[in-house]
Order: sequence, then structure tokens, then C-alpha cells
Amino acid sequence: MVKICCIGAGYVGGPTMAMIAYKCPDIQVVVVDISVPRINAWNSDRLPIFEPGLDEVVKSCRNTNLFFSSDVESHIADSDIIFVSVNTPTKTRGLGAGKAADLTYWESAARMIADVAKSDKIVVEKSTVPVKTAEAIEKILNHNSRDGVNFQILSNPEFLAEGTAIDDLADPDRVLIGGRQTPEGQKAVAALKGVYAKWVPEDRIITTNLWSAELSKLAANAILAQRISSINAMSALCEATGANVSEVAYAVGKDTRIGPKFLSASVGFGGSCFQKDILNLVYICECNGLTEVANYWRQVVQINDYQKLRFVNRVVSSMFNTVSGKKILVLGFAFKKDTGDTRETPAIDVCLGLLGDKAKLSIYDPQVSEDQIRRDLTTSKFDWDHPQHLVPSSPTAKSKEMVTVTWDAYEAAKGAHGICIMTEWDEFKSLDYQRIYDGMEKPAFVFDGRNAVNPDELRKIGFIVYSIGKPLDAWMKDLPAAPLT
Repeated sequence: MVKICCIGAGYVGGPTMAMIAYKCPDIQVVVVDISVPRINAWNSDRLPIFEPGLDEVVKSCRNTNLFFSSDVESHIADSDIIFVSVNTPTKTRGLGAGKAADLTYWESAARMIADVAKSDKIVVEKSTVPVKTAEAIEKILNHNSRDGVNFQILSNPEFLAEGTAIDDLADPDRVLIGGRQTPEGQKAVAALKGVYAKWVPEDRIITTNLWSAELSKLAANAILAQRISSINAMSALCEATGANVSEVAYAVGKDTRIGPKFLSASVGFGGSCFQKDILNLVYICECNGLTEVANYWRQVVQINDYQKLRFVNRVVSSMFNTVSGKKILVLGFAFKKDTGDTRETPAIDVCLGLLGDKAKLSIYDPQVSEDQIRRDLTTSKFDWDHPQHLVPSSPTAKSKEMVTVTWDAYEAAKGAHGICIMTEWDEFKSLDYQRIYDGMEKPAFVFDGRNAVNPDELRKIGFIVYSIGKPLDAWMKDLPAAPLT
């Protein structure tokens, strides 16, 4: 039996290994992590992450050929293929701070592998890493390994979208495997390809050299984020001219050269990958003397920040240029629907912006805990992916009386002056907005950051409505533009 070990039981490692075990009953898969509470959660009835379909996959093969363990070293030593799916957060200090990827956890994993391995191993990069990381990992492994133990490094980046990760794993657009162009490297590529070939058609398994595979992941995320920033830039122009961004996006998406995906205007993109990977790409370009290329990709992130700031300013300017002391209901905190992930969610910056103007926030999300929301509102930028004991707190949102987290949207709306829709959860489309309106202060505002609800229906009820990139409510047309500060 082939034995696979994955270091890292997070959003990538857990679901990916669960799918491999599910599709390959002849392979033993063990997911290891130094976090005992996280491993305990994977072994419980309540998994540590929410992902549609994940429960069924895990429970169908857990303790049969899928195992979760905190005994890291013994499972590394016992495996044939080692996936490394550890954090590669943005550096918060030192050279490249705010842009470069911090490979501390990757280096620690590599040193542990070298220390405990007693037989040849295939080591697979599953985390998103800078180009040429494999070269550094090879040096660490080869300079610290036992005599006679050989390693082959492969790059196998993930292309999962949270909320559809299980479908993405079961029926992927492509599986990418990069390896050394040597007989040993190609043998390792063939071994990993054989695992995926158990359920993925061979024409969807792409093999490249190591550097192409590493860069492809960064390139894919950068180009997807670029599309979002492009349509969000258009949304600002639509509001200024009376055009409708949904109609513009539909017309543009009908061009087969462009297509309709990732053309939904919103308050901005979030998640663990887009901003982090683009900033990493910017840093790599700068290190290679490609200043113009770095500036091009940096602008994608700047437009995203601009969109969030524009949204906050729209809220404040519409509500008589102040939200001080006013209750705002925030519907949704996760960065997208069907996930409990809040990493880089636009809701954080919007909430902090409103708190900066002394608003009182009442936050409701069906999948995000109160502890997570409060942690996110007091965590410094780029520190969300670091161990909690290393995370410094910001004084911005420490006052508990300014933030209330609730599990009842109707109760949360009572006495509110405005509503900000920050996540496109399906349930927000079917709320009884007449009931919500009746309990709110008047005039009652809705600021839809996801174009999740019908603005015309809300206006019939009596709401003053702002939808990203849509023709402005008459109320807002007469307001002077708030400064973007």
C-alpha cells in the first residue's frame, strides 16, 4: 500500500487528502499537524472548517484509510509521498515585509523531513510558494539528510475555490505537477500522476518543470483577481454615469474571448490567496528588476482597497455624513458564501472603517463564530496567518460595546439605521425585509456590497438602497462625493 502523509491540516491539506483517500481506497492517507485541537476537530463530528460535501467525504473513509494525527514525525518517517501544506503568510517584518512570503513553516517542515526520513521520499509542494522555492527546499533536504536517503521535490499547486472545493477536487479543470527534468524527477512525477489518475482523466493532468508549476499558481490567482478589480473599477464608472454594472458585465461576458466568470462587481475580493499571492508576485518582480511589471500587479490590490474604502465612504456620506452612535447591521462576515473563512474578508476593512467613525455594529454570519469576528477586528494586517501568540492586537475595535455579534438577523436589525450586506449568503435573499424595515430607524438604508438583493423591491418597501455599480438612489445622487481618505 502506498502511504501518503500531509503536513498541515488546514483548508487545503484536509479536503485534498480526504478526496485522495476517498478516491483511492488502496492508499493510506494521514494528515498531521502540530495543533492537537485542530486534529481533534478533524476526528470529531464537527470539522474545523465548513465546506459543502466535506463531512460526507471525511466520514466515509476516516479511520479506514484516512487518518488525522498529531504524531507528526512517525508518520513522516513511514510515508512514501509527503505533501507539505503549511502556511506561507506574508512577512510582517524584515526584508520584503508586507509583500514577500514567509517560508519559516516550510523550512521547519523540510528540516523535520530530513531529520526523520530513513528512506527515499517524494516531497510535494502543496502550499503556494514563490518561484524557485523548490531549489531552496532541495538544499535543506540534501544537506541535512541521512546517508543514502534521496528526495525528489514536486510542485503540485492547488486550484480550489472555497465553497466548491469538494466539487473542484472531484472534477478538477486540471491537475498540475511540476518536477525536475531528470530521470529521477520524472519517475517521481509519474508516481504522483498515478495517484490522481485513479479518478482524473489523463488529459487533465498537466506536467511541467518545477518553476512553471510554482509560477502558474501565482499567475492564476493574479489574473482572477485582476478580473475582479477590473469589473470593480467599472462599477465606480457605472455609478458616475448611470450605467448598470450587471448589464455591462453580461454584455462583456458574452464575448467568448472573455467569458462570464469573475465579472460580478462587489465590495472587493478576499480570501487567503488573492492579495497574498499578488503581493508575493510583486516582490518577485521587484527582486528580478521588473519594476513596471511589479507596479502593474500592485495596482490590482490598490483597486481592491479603493473599492472597500469607496463603500465605507458611501455609507457615511449617505447617512448625513456621520455614523457616529448609529447602529449598523452587518449581514455576513465570511469573504464569500458557503465558507466560514474570514481571511482577508472585505468585511474586516469595512467594519474597521465604520468603527473609525464611531458606528455601533451588529454582525450576523451563519458560519462565523463571535470569537473569530472579534479576533479579526483586533488583528494587525498580515498577522491573521501567524500563530495567535505572535499576533499583536490593535486598539481599533477593543471596545466590546461597539460590536455585537448575533445569531438572529431580525433581532440584530431592531433599531438599526442601516444594513451592510457583506457576504452573498443565499438566506439573505429570502429575509423578510418588510419585517426588518418596520423595526429600523428611519430613513432606513441598505448598502449591498454583493448585489445580493433586488434594489427595486427594497425601495418599494421604503429603503434607501445603494447597490455596487447600479444606478444610484435619487437620495444619493444629490450628495457630494466623500473624500477617499
